[in-house]
Amino acid sequence: MSYPTIGYPQVQAYDPRRTTYDPNTERTPVARRLIFTAPRQIGFEDYDDPPLGPEEVRVRTLYSGISAGTELTAYRGTNPYVHKRWDPERRLFLADAAPSTPYPLRGWGYEEVGEVVEVGSGVSDLLPGTRVFGVWNHTTHAVLSAAYLRPRRLPEGLDPLLGIFSRIGSIALNGVHDARIRLGETVAVFGLGALGQIVAQMARASGAQVIGVDLHPARLELARRLGTPVTLDARAGKVAEAVKDLTGGRGADVCLEVTGSTQALNEAIRAAAYSARVVAMGFFQGEAQGLRLGEEFHHNRINLVCSQISGPDPELKYRWDDVRQAQTAIRLQHEGVLDLRPLVTHVRPFEEAAALFEALDQTPEQVVQAVLEFPQP
Repeated sequence: MSYPTIGYPQVQAYDPRRTTYDPNTERTPVARRLIFTAPRQIGFEDYDDPPLGPEEVRVRTLYSGISAGTELTAYRGTNPYVHKRWDPERRLFLADAAPSTPYPLRGWGYEEVGEVVEVGSGVSDLLPGTRVFGVWNHTTHAVLSAAYLRPRRLPEGLDPLLGIFSRIGSIALNGVHDARIRLGETVAVFGLGALGQIVAQMARASGAQVIGVDLHPARLELARRLGTPVTLDARAGKVAEAVKDLTGGRGADVCLEVTGSTQALNEAIRAAAYSARVVAMGFFQGEAQGLRLGEEFHHNRINLVCSQISGPDPELKYRWDDVRQAQTAIRLQHEGVLDLRPLVTHVRPFEEAAALFEALDQTPEQVVQAVLEFPQP
């Protein structure tokens, strides 16, 4: 995966309508990116896209989605990387060492859509104006390899805004694959934010009978409007009992936890059938309060699976790489299998990013998918 190149000297802005630049006579373009200067503090800084190599492409960002899960942990300061050091060789977080990524934090944002504005001398198949999706952070521009972008072109006729779902759609697809859903099974989805809504749609497309669970009435209503026939309001309590009643006492064949709440994970375990599978997709923060592993988990032999996008099911990794997952998330939208446009509840200019992050942090019941829109020439 390729990321923006940064750290070049200050230079003047460029004309994005140009298709070639001579690095020997012209200055390189200025880009702008979002950074987390401290917990719950947003800033911006200019940096310089370098001259293009022969196989590189410059992209102007159109939209960038904000992740309400992992990205919000960086915004809030709860992400373990800002407090501990990750030892990649031993795969351990170490508390007695300097953190891996202290503030200010750069390089966040992984739901991008853009337009090609310049290509290297060796690139002939990605013309300026081509719309692409991928991961290049909350930046106005990015330099990416042509090899990275070739398989990430948006289909003709697809609303470019929907390209932001390539990554979160991949995360949802990875979770559904980890669930190993079989035709006719009952699947309970705990958490109906943006990711949970996509999971619910994918589970239905896999042939499951889906039960959606959430604390917020607006999200429950949205899920019903998008095709989830049965929803349960978690505020009423006794969700596991309701799932058991709906399944004749058996419980759900698969439960997917998409909240990052250990209380929700515990209820998902309670709602699962004997020897059923529970897939934990949320990014849990801090200690696991409310998780009672000596009760239903132990007595019902529950199979608990961690789903994390950097590590697909080993059985699938030779066939389902990042590119295929992202392409599938886009294709399923283009074919009408997924209806994700209604998930976008907030679109604000890039300069107003702080307001969007604050809304996600303070009033999550009002936001499903937030999107930054970038200024265009």
